Amino acid sequence: MAPCPLCSSTDSIIFFIDKSIEVFQCNQCALLYKNPNHYISLKEERNRYLSHNNDVNDSGYQSFVTPIVNSIEHDFSVTAKGLDFGAGTGPVITEMLSEKGYSLTLYDTFFHSNHKALQQSYDYIVCCEVMEHFHHPNEEFLLLKKLLKPDGKLYCMTEMYSEAIDFENWYYKNDETHVVFYTEKTINWIQQNFNFSEVSIDKRLIVFSA
Repeated sequence: MAPCPLCSSTDSIIFFIDKSIEVFQCNQCALLYKNPNHYISLKEERNRYLSHNNDVNDSGYQSFVTPIVNSIEHDFSVTAKGLDFGAGTGPVITEMLSEKGYSLTLYDTFFHSNHKALQQSYDYIVCCEVMEHFHHPNEEFLLLKKLLKPDGKLYCMTEMYSEAIDFENWYYKNDETHVVFYTEKTINWIQQNFNFSEVSIDKRLIVFSA
């Protein structure tokens, strides 16, 4: 059984299995994670993202990310420095905030591979519908925490798993690029073990404070 990619524990159980995927759950941090042997290739992953219809002018997409945009407007002035981590092909949050006078740097492994962006520090970081794609969440969260200035904030959006969800019929697991799924216990584990001062959860919106 593959060790947990977040906490490295080998104390996991087989949570779900069918003909196409095998999912484990860590008994230490409660992360759900797919068997790495079932990951698609990086080329396939990139092509999958290219098929997403991430039009920055799409009103439905704008509405979807509005909780992050509103939170940043509430917490920071336009002089604050932001990073859109995992911006993808349609960085709608950056576009919406730019129209309000904010300045964000784009970074994405596939589409904005600007490594200089990872050598700076930021007042806030946006990570919208990205953390479920992390192959190495331990490394990614360590990096995100390192990139935050003191008193900075990390704004994440993902669909979290709870026992109220029927995992077998959960649409979120069916995306081949979604490889890890978070529970409330997992989010609290991240807050404590990556030394964030606090975390808040409001439906899909998760905000870590440095």
